[in-house]
Amino acid sequence: MNTTIYVPRDSTAIALGANEVVAAIQREAQARGIPVRIVRNGSRGMFWLEPLIEVATPQGRVAYGPVAVDDVASLFDAGLGLGAAHPLALGLTEEIAFLKNQERLTFARVGVTDPLSLEDYLAHEGYAGLQRAVTMTPAVIVQEVLDSGLRGRGGAAFPTGIKWKTVLGAQAAQKYIVCNADEGDSGTFSDRMVMEDDPFMLIEGMTIAGLAVGASQGYIYVRSEYPHAIAVLNEAMVIARDHGYLGPNILGTGQAFELEVRKAAGAYVCGEETALLESLEGKRGIVRAKPPLPALEGLFGQPTVINNVISLAAVPLILARGAAYYQNYGMGRSRGTLPFQLAGNIKHGGLVEKAFGLSLRELLIDFGGGTASGMPIRAVQVGGPLGAYLPESLFDTPMDYESFIAIGAGVGHGGLVVFDDSVDMARQARYAMEFCAIESCGKCTPCRIGSTRGVEAVDKIIANENRPQQIHLLRDLCDLMLNGSLCAMGGMTPFPVLSALDHFPEDFGSSPLQEAA
Repeated sequence: MNTTIYVPRDSTAIALGANEVVAAIQREAQARGIPVRIVRNGSRGMFWLEPLIEVATPQGRVAYGPVAVDDVASLFDAGLGLGAAHPLALGLTEEIAFLKNQERLTFARVGVTDPLSLEDYLAHEGYAGLQRAVTMTPAVIVQEVLDSGLRGRGGAAFPTGIKWKTVLGAQAAQKYIVCNADEGDSGTFSDRMVMEDDPFMLIEGMTIAGLAVGASQGYIYVRSEYPHAIAVLNEAMVIARDHGYLGPNILGTGQAFELEVRKAAGAYVCGEETALLESLEGKRGIVRAKPPLPALEGLFGQPTVINNVISLAAVPLILARGAAYYQNYGMGRSRGTLPFQLAGNIKHGGLVEKAFGLSLRELLIDFGGGTASGMPIRAVQVGGPLGAYLPESLFDTPMDYESFIAIGAGVGHGGLVVFDDSVDMARQARYAMEFCAIESCGKCTPCRIGSTRGVEAVDKIIANENRPQQIHLLRDLCDLMLNGSLCAMGGMTPFPVLSALDHFPEDFGSSPLQEAA
């Protein structure tokens, strides 16, 4: 009887040597005459343990990690096929605290199944949402998404159902579904993991969206730095099309939905929906003025649903289990779960899917284990390079949209970048301004010129050139960018800068009292 061994094909695991470990397992098993079946699953999201290998046993899957090529022989000596004891043994995978304490709704299959096995996907509730959707009218599908409380997971947190309802009501011969997979925020990788580790879920979510609003064509706009994701999506789409889940006759209903992957041009600003549309149309990625809204005049001037990967990936479960099931998770107006991503100076970096409402401290300490350096956490940036830097005094803030807005921050895409107490926050503020100056599309003056002047002001503050005046000037610039920029690129750059000034004034050579004076 074959021993089934799971080794992730996720690009994080591959970067850490997963392919070499697979080759070593095959060599060792052949040399010992042990029949093995290797399944390339997705990552469980515990990146400090990658490559994580799992072995199927009668009790469940047993995990070992991080496994290097040199460890393979000793694992076989110990009795790998039986899930035997070994210095790298972690016990039953599902019992590992980091995993056990999550609420995995969107990521329920990730790490469990073979990403390109349609059989695996169907065996784990895959396409149950679409099966239900084809029996419903478009308006009822849209209402289900509205009732679930799902909001955009890309950063803006706009109610997904309202966007869909607008497109459904628009009159046009052609409508589009566009998936924003241009995951450009620092410390984020949940979109990549969905595309690499459970691609059928995204395909199903987009197909349901197409049926809901009357769109027959979809595009997945994937950043060019994600070659594995692009390859997996293309392969999965062929499989889905061959089995009637994509194409001219979805599940025999006569309804059509086609899908294409488009490789992004590599600009951070193309994560903004209108710049993304320009890029998708083959033009330079520059922000459009709104109105008109993309829901009414989007791709090629037609009504378009633009949603983030995680928003669309949440849809199959909502349709499969009903809006009330999803609504039951979360708090306030933040319903469901969000895959939080722990990165930076963190001991246990990886993905944590939890319902909204846990505290930042729980994420950083209970899941993250504190800093990798062992030094105290001084700051954490939440929501990408345009997110606020938060001090330890705010770590008990609940992770939900409204609570973060109340402290001048944003949850964004759920990425957390951690810094220990060796960080210089004035230099971090400079980085935020410089990032904006480099990545600005240049269309509006507050962003294009304001960010350049901002870098100059921070440089003078660091060099102690007339600090009080330069700090006053920097705050004025931030106010101008916040209120005058055309999109969130310039409008959110002040968040990290002002939060650094407000929470870490000592790094700018001042105190709050001196600044007020």
